[in-house]
Amino acid sequence: MIIDVLLIGALGFLGSFGHCLGMCGPLTVAFSVSDESLSPGKIPWQFHLLLNFGRILSYALIGAMIGGLGSVLIAGGQMAGIGSIFRQGMAIFTGILLIILGLAQINPTVFRRFPIIHPLSPKNLHNYLSKIMVNVSLQNHVFTPILLGLIWGLIPCGFLYTAQIKAAETGNLGLGMLTMLAFGLGTFPTMLGVGLLTGKFTADRRGQLFRLGGWITLLIGILTLLRTGNHVDYTGYGSLISLMFALIARPISRLWSQPLKYRRFLGVGAFVLAIVHTVQMLDHTFQWNLTAFEFMIPQHQLGIIAGGLALLLMIPAAITSFDHIQNYLGIFWRRIHLLAVPALIFIVIHALFIGSNYFGRFDLTFFDQLRGFIFIIVTLMVLLIRYLPIWSILGLEKFYVAPLKQK
Repeated sequence: MIIDVLLIGALGFLGSFGHCLGMCGPLTVAFSVSDESLSPGKIPWQFHLLLNFGRILSYALIGAMIGGLGSVLIAGGQMAGIGSIFRQGMAIFTGILLIILGLAQINPTVFRRFPIIHPLSPKNLHNYLSKIMVNVSLQNHVFTPILLGLIWGLIPCGFLYTAQIKAAETGNLGLGMLTMLAFGLGTFPTMLGVGLLTGKFTADRRGQLFRLGGWITLLIGILTLLRTGNHVDYTGYGSLISLMFALIARPISRLWSQPLKYRRFLGVGAFVLAIVHTVQMLDHTFQWNLTAFEFMIPQHQLGIIAGGLALLLMIPAAITSFDHIQNYLGIFWRRIHLLAVPALIFIVIHALFIGSNYFGRFDLTFFDQLRGFIFIIVTLMVLLIRYLPIWSILGLEKFYVAPLKQK
């Protein structure tokens, strides 16, 4: 938990240069000007200190409430006999969300249209809180900046959601408060010295620091997933399903347009989940003892090799998923994208030969074989959907969308 708190604090500090300076910096300056006009002789840093104290206190109280709510839900799950499953599910969901948020912070164009990354801000709440803050700022009272900070901490903020999601995952009132407190303290230096720091860092340098914060968010998400126990299959299936949807997104776009909008998210998400799945397997299955591979039965060795090849084939498409790289590579990028097809085949071989629900069991049952054959049929359907002759045979060629010639 100490590592998590330190990472959240670092995230708040680095992210504050890019996000807080742009979103909250003008607000801070406006309140400061209002305060100085009411009290010309007052030292500005005192106002900023109290303002940020109220903001961080608001974060901590929200963290306590979120963490407390999580603990109530977990306790309810324990009473229903599903406490551990509920906690693990919440951790997996949180980890995936944090990974998505981290990737979006590193490169905002990756998930440009994904609604979770760009949530609809509750405008009524935002406007209501803004009006309250304006009215409070006009009051010349010693507690005015603290009250402003308390209200400020309630304003909806996409960057703030990252810390709140992690606070909810703790499932503990105290840890939720500590998580949000660490995040608030991380943003404190930037917001306290907003006027000074703005001049010290160029817009490009602030952007670099904000993206570095995205890598920390990504790391927090991965660590959260790695602590969910021996549930390696979750990330494996997540990677497989994401890759399948990414491969059929364009051909079926006339029938179902949503996968095409999120195709880049699905492709990059498949790669990230494959990385997490690999680390989980090394940790839980091998316990980082790679020599254990020599003592595995041949079919399990084949499954491991197939999984490794799949991961290697996914790397080129993942590292060339940026717009400027795709524009530079032109039509060659499409050939790189086609590596996802053999990658899918290797992933399926990996799952079939080492997965405990398919052919990887020592005591193979009829249902294991049935699940394996269904798995193969679904994979064949995904591959066949990509090709026009299949649509022509079914008389549906008018609904088929061919791949783009460029990119």
